[in-house]
Amino acid sequence: MPKAPNIPPDPQITDEQREAAEEEIREKQKIVDYDTKEYPVEVLVQKYREDLEEDISELYIPDYQRELIWEDSRQSKFVESIFLGLPIPYIFVADLRPEKDDLGRLEIVDGTQRIRALDRFLNNELKLCELKKLTRLNGFRFSDLPLARQRRFNRATIRMIVLTEKADEEVRRDLFERINTGSIALNDMEKRRGISPGPFVDLLEELAKEPKFVKLCPLSEASRRSREPEEFVLRFFAYLDNYKNFERQVNVFLNEYLEAHNNSKIDKDAFRNTFHTMLDFVEKYFPNGFTKAKGHVRTPRIRFEAISVGVALALREKSDLEPSSIDWLDSPEFKEYTTSDASNSRPKVIRRIEYVRDQLLN
Repeated sequence: MPKAPNIPPDPQITDEQREAAEEEIREKQKIVDYDTKEYPVEVLVQKYREDLEEDISELYIPDYQRELIWEDSRQSKFVESIFLGLPIPYIFVADLRPEKDDLGRLEIVDGTQRIRALDRFLNNELKLCELKKLTRLNGFRFSDLPLARQRRFNRATIRMIVLTEKADEEVRRDLFERINTGSIALNDMEKRRGISPGPFVDLLEELAKEPKFVKLCPLSEASRRSREPEEFVLRFFAYLDNYKNFERQVNVFLNEYLEAHNNSKIDKDAFRNTFHTMLDFVEKYFPNGFTKAKGHVRTPRIRFEAISVGVALALREKSDLEPSSIDWLDSPEFKEYTTSDASNSRPKVIRRIEYVRDQLLN
């Protein structure tokens, strides 16, 4: 190992600062308390599958976690890695130990895609495909394997880190945000759902599933699985209430808005009414909804923001609004304001939202 360069300590850092830093490290280490376990694949799947329908399985995926997003080829590649004996990333779980109804359950913090892939394979729901190393296994289900190979696969072990009850909620949230042992990173909305569950997040999820919203704002299946509809709804409310004061990064702006409203004091009915009124107006006067043309299966985010927030602002000024025309949707100005390279700088956000508002009111 090469020797580290001989650089003297920074004279501006005092001994008192070093002692304080060391004390902070020791203090923070105390609350990250965990055990390391190792389980056979068969046992892990059993802990996940048993009592799953009753929602009391020992190893469970909380509702804030993402849906199954790995396609069959990626699930197959993970299964192939186990056949090959390659190192498998740790699965992180938390033993929450609630005061009431303690069933000894373990909440999966990171590893849901791997657990689901194993569950599908062992239950013959996954047919292996696109394997590059074990090509002769392509087309196999678990039941197609010889009995000896089934048993050896079931005995393969995966390590699991179990956060104990000493790791408080802040630690678990921080862990959820930091770790990404798979190659598909959580997007911003998935992180928010995991880090900040609460009444407002639940409302976003509810409104994102509204049939009228789904029809007017089509998104791909992959986008829906990764909670992009919830992101759209959050952006609508955040910009509607505070677009003129938007100065920081979009992610920070949305996080702060979510944090401020994610409590039991929010008026859910008021939020619902605002959202539904906006959707009713768009359905009545915008033939293509939020999309550029009929038949489009993808809604540009910037276009959605401009139309939805602009409509809601116009309705705040004139609730019985009946626009004389929406031909301006095809104008060079609107196209310029809502192109993919229209940045999220404060002036451009204000310009595209107020353009829609003013066109409707005029």
